[in-house]
Amino acid sequence: MRADDSGKLELDSGGRAEMKYRETDTKSYRPFAGNLLPDDDPTPSSSPSPSSSASPSSSSPRPHAQTKTPATGGAVELWTDGACSGNPGPMGIGIVAIDGSKRKEVGEYLGSGTNNIAELTAIDRALDVIGDDARTRRVRIYTDSAYAIGVLSKGWKAKANQELIARMRKRLATLPEIVFVKVSGHAGVPENERCDELARGAITGR
Repeated sequence: MRADDSGKLELDSGGRAEMKYRETDTKSYRPFAGNLLPDDDPTPSSSPSPSSSASPSSSSPRPHAQTKTPATGGAVELWTDGACSGNPGPMGIGIVAIDGSKRKEVGEYLGSGTNNIAELTAIDRALDVIGDDARTRRVRIYTDSAYAIGVLSKGWKAKANQELIARMRKRLATLPEIVFVKVSGHAGVPENERCDELARGAITGR
């Protein structure tokens, strides 16, 4: 993405940001800035709704802020999505992992559960996909789940899925540099749409 020296997105006259998924790409995309938000964005899209199973807590640390060893090289990009046919119901996940010119796609059926479990598991499995690279590289995780970002990096208090969340927080705390990016679901963001296809395909093809 194009940004100025302060890190602020550079937008065109229509309010769109220019971005590429890989530096070597010749094609760029121009999503609206509101469809691609960093994990510390203060807008309501990143905040829990009253019916959410999590609530904000400023006392919990952000797991990915704990740097253990210096990260090296360019960032590995992990796009993730979880789907659920009914809630609860059959779950599927979709992952697109991008490392420079290398790309890997994963669709997996998880069994019966909730949409939030699927979203969390998609992130967990994405880290499995890149394996040891997660321990030495900068990792950027794109998800349309405000819930997953909240409980994993914003210190929201989990009222459900506590065992899964505790394990994932512990895992994230050991990694050198993790950044979450909130994207808007079903907004035409290509890799997010692809993850949704993979997740739903895993459910229908189970």
